[in-house]
Amino acid sequence: MRTKEGVVKDKVKKILDNAGVWYFFPAANGYGRSAIPDIVCCVRGCFLAIECKADNLKPTALQERELNKIIANGGTGLCINAENVDQLPDIINSLSKHYSTFEGANMAALKRKYAIERNR
Repeated sequence: MRTKEGVVKDKVKKILDNAGVWYFFPAANGYGRSAIPDIVCCVRGCFLAIECKADNLKPTALQERELNKIIANGGTGLCINAENVDQLPDIINSLSKHYSTFEGANMAALKRKYAIERNR
């Protein structure tokens, strides 16, 4: 039987698949950093990190800190739970509108790459 959080993760996965979003689930095996979000995504060039929770639960203080670091660095960090999972398609649509084409997303990624290289 799936846990309540597992049910939320399944719903998020289905939404991401339907939207054609690239994503992965980082391994939580005790050897990496603590509090890494459950799902790491790229939505047309936009970095998206999702922490999944059961019911209406909130992230822990450590998870909140990681999500805030992602936001501070220009990414999007979300806590998705059973109460707000239905809002995820709208959020993905909003991120997708950042770059209306894959060519635009690729160009933006190249600009970021060259900006990083210039600042080294």
